[in-house]
Amino acid sequence: FLVRSIMEGESSSSSSDTTAHFEVPLIFENPDGWGPISMLASGPVGLPDARFQEIPYAPYSKGDKLGRAADWYSQQAGKGYQGRGYKGGESSLVNNPFAFKYEEDDDSFQVVDNKVAPKPYGHRRQWQQKGAYAQRGGRIVTRGGGAAGAQLTRAGGRGPGGYQQQQSGQTRGRQPANQQGRGGYSGGGRGYQQYGPKAKPRESSVEVLPDWVVTEQIDFLPLTRLGTEKGAPEGPEPVDLVTCGSLEAYNKAYDRVSTVSERPLERTHRTFYGVTTSDDPVIRRLAMEGNVFATDAILAQLMTATRSSYSWDIVVHRVGSKLFFDKRENSEYLTVNETAAEPPSDEKGDPLNAPLALGHEATVINQNYSQQVLHKDAKKEVFQEPNPFANPDEDSSSTGYRYRKWDLGHDVVLVARTELDAVLPDRNGKDVYVTLHALNEYDPKQQGVDYRKKLDMQRGAVLATELKNNGNKIGRWTAQALLAGAEEMNIGFVSRVNVKDSYNHTILGSIFYNTKQFAQQINLNQKNMWAVLRHIIDMCMRQPQGKYVLLKDPNKPLIRLYAVPKDESDDEDASASAKWTPAAPDQE
Repeated sequence: FLVRSIMEGESSSSSSDTTAHFEVPLIFENPDGWGPISMLASGPVGLPDARFQEIPYAPYSKGDKLGRAADWYSQQAGKGYQGRGYKGGESSLVNNPFAFKYEEDDDSFQVVDNKVAPKPYGHRRQWQQKGAYAQRGGRIVTRGGGAAGAQLTRAGGRGPGGYQQQQSGQTRGRQPANQQGRGGYSGGGRGYQQYGPKAKPRESSVEVLPDWVVTEQIDFLPLTRLGTEKGAPEGPEPVDLVTCGSLEAYNKAYDRVSTVSERPLERTHRTFYGVTTSDDPVIRRLAMEGNVFATDAILAQLMTATRSSYSWDIVVHRVGSKLFFDKRENSEYLTVNETAAEPPSDEKGDPLNAPLALGHEATVINQNYSQQVLHKDAKKEVFQEPNPFANPDEDSSSTGYRYRKWDLGHDVVLVARTELDAVLPDRNGKDVYVTLHALNEYDPKQQGVDYRKKLDMQRGAVLATELKNNGNKIGRWTAQALLAGAEEMNIGFVSRVNVKDSYNHTILGSIFYNTKQFAQQINLNQKNMWAVLRHIIDMCMRQPQGKYVLLKDPNKPLIRLYAVPKDESDDEDASASAKWTPAAPDQE
């Protein structure tokens, strides 16, 4: 009351002034104590009207949380908030008179989803039940799908032992249970889970038509066991039938090439011939020498089939009592990083490093390298007959063809055309046959090894990484060298001049390997090679006459044999029968 009197006095004293003055608001006083005054329904003059009647009074402090119309937190009462200011799992806003309460029934109102978004799978731990190294003899399960996903590691403890392949969550295949130690996973063992995005299914190398019929199917697991039993027969000895073409000598100056003294890769203009089995005139002459015919590239593909990941196909002709293996045209491209933990993919949106583009680049690099490292001025070694595919006016590549025969037993005789690339003078003055190949580097970050940094000082580490990334390709090269009888293999290391340029390359080094010792080094068992080939030949021999397609499944470790309908292969079978009719003795 005193305050009001003073303020009214100041107001009256200043009413004579012409300056602006402050209008004192109406203040309601509660003569009965502290708190709001009692309200009358009539709403007398000077008092608030009845609109604010029945509003409860509750004491509060500035630290109290006020309710909001869009309160996403009060819905989480009792869901993991104990110990953070919420007692008994109940929100402190439940009994707050200032909290918003919606009492009317409105079906159109929906609460926004307030669930916590799950973390990406990559952040989860991938440990076994007792830790990564808990179980004896088992495979070490690593996290992620990086470059360490498929290293070679020695399995400890009891079990089959040996060197087993360490795989990550994104690797495609798993080894069978009998090849693991005790406790290792065998296709979904306890404690192992495979995280990460699902890989896009690969496409087949050839379109499978609806009227193709599956006659046989082979899984890779039984193929890996063939020839490994005790007392398995050794590989048959070859017999040379005809030699054609000529070979140039290897230029030893390329043995001194290194990352410091690299040489540009030159483009060759020589002609290469990828003639399939059915079109080879020499094999046509040799039709009486055997009943199974193929080339070394096809045989190597079949012998190392269990190493492959990509899809491939081979055309099989069953004509009378003879069997012919052929490749389709333009299907001889090499693969790049096929067996890597993260192989090249079209999904990355990089057309320069797509699988098909890398395969074409690797094929061209191998052709250029095989002709550049030769000594063109040296004397050539000329075989019995000239190149059966070259024209007189063509500059053909340095290639020697050896037509060889193997007796596989049980009336199965194999005749095949094998290829050699060069000849190397031995220390004793004897010439040694050589095959030439090149491994190419397109992006060190994706391949896991940098040629320019490690090739000179850590050549073994570079080769180990390439065996992990290109195990199938290197295995095929080795099998071809063994079939051709090449004592030495030369592998060059070629890299792009610029990561974004797939046309200009440079040679950073090369190394020679003894073929048989290198086969043992990469765990290529010759007994298993011949046993796998014999198993496939027997499977095809059981089929009636006609045309078949041997196809590797693009996403599963198995091979299927498709029978092509008769109406689709009548013309081809007729031409094949005419082509493979043995010549009379007086015509030979």
